[in-house]
Amino acid sequence: MYLYTGNPSDMNAEDGIRSVEVFAGTYWEAVLVKSLLENAEVEAFLKNEAHGTLASWQVTPGGVAPVRVIVSSIDAEKATQVVRDFENNRKEAEDSDL
Repeated sequence: MYLYTGNPSDMNAEDGIRSVEVFAGTYWEAVLVKSLLENAEVEAFLKNEAHGTLASWQVTPGGVAPVRVIVSSIDAEKATQVVRDFENNRKEAEDSDL
């Protein structure tokens, strides 16, 4: 899994709006994160959605975390918090299963 840790406020005004990767994971994880972001009113799209599912080893070394979730730099901070909450909740669920 990958979590964006940059600070969008570090951008210059000249940089403008850009796309920011906030999460990388399996197809199902990425779809779930995208849905959570949309529920938080953050527009998101998936990168490598089809190719990462069918031939993940061609997208990333070893096929690890092939599908990326992308948001606007304007929403990066809010999106990062949503992803962080997702990761924390998943970890808590995994720990309670032990």
